[in-house]
Formats: sequence, C-alpha cells, structure tokens
Amino acid sequence: MNEEEKKFVSPTYGQLSFAEVVFRMGKYMHDEPTYKYRVIVGTDSQENGKPAHVAHGKSFDFVTAAIIHRIGAGGIYFWQRERVARPYSLKERMYEEATRSMVLAQNLMERFEKEGFFGFDLEIHVDIGRVGETREVVNEVVGMIRGSGFAVKVKPEAYGASKVADRHV
Repeated sequence: MNEEEKKFVSPTYGQLSFAEVVFRMGKYMHDEPTYKYRVIVGTDSQENGKPAHVAHGKSFDFVTAAIIHRIGAGGIYFWQRERVARPYSLKERMYEEATRSMVLAQNLMERFEKEGFFGFDLEIHVDIGRVGETREVVNEVVGMIRGSGFAVKVKPEAYGASKVADRHV
C-alpha cells in the first residue's frame, strides 16, 4: 500500500488521507507565517498481544507520526498504524521503524515542494538511545538516516517517536 492510500488519524481532524494531512500541515504553517516550523516524523512499534494468522504467532504494530511544530507555540500531529504479521529481532524492528519514518518524511517533502510549502526544518526521531537495549544499533541507524539526507534525533530528544507515536502503539 502506498502513502496515498494509507489513512492517518488526527486528534484534531479525525481520519484523513495523506493529501489531507499535507493540506492541514501546510495550512497550519500558512495561518501563522511569522513562526518558525519543524516537521518531525517518528515511528514506534510494539509486539501485538493478539495471535497473528501465521505459524510463529507474532505480529507487530508500527505507528508512524507526522508532527508539525510551531516553535514556541505548540503543534499538531497525525499518525498511522500498520500491523505486520512476522517476527522481528530488536535490530530489525529499529531498522524498520527508521525506514518507515524516512519513507514518510520523503513523501512529505516531495508533496510539500509540489504544493509550494517551504520554510521549515525536518527531523526524524528514532526510538533508540545510547543507553539500554538499542545502544548497539544507534550508530548504524543514525548513520543510515543521516546518509539519506535527514536530520535525526535519538532518545531522550526523540519525542516524535518515544512520546507521540508511542502514545498510539
């Protein structure tokens, strides 16, 4: 399923298409043009407790959030969930989360450019850190994201993944 077909949810606007998310984010920036803006994309995942319809019985929910932060004056966000019925090692999940965030970030950038929305920074937030289980993959994942041309934040600064997306996983 491509980004155009996936549905997003907004606490403010309800269920939206990708095009509607882009419109709402652009309108949010346009309504207060004197502010500086940051677009943040982050993904979190969790093993789903319900049995999957596969032999191994595991499925994971991946939630990706797109946030538009009006620096100094709040923000709005949109999220989407996808359940994947397959096993993942912790390292594979961290790469999958980062990849999902990069894909959405790239799609947002392309659409913003097409629609003429400029004047914001974009960051990818990953739910990994230098302490804990994910410390072994932090340099690899951060390098992959930076190598793709995106700014990246890790825990504890990665609130797009560890707070916003995590709220809906």
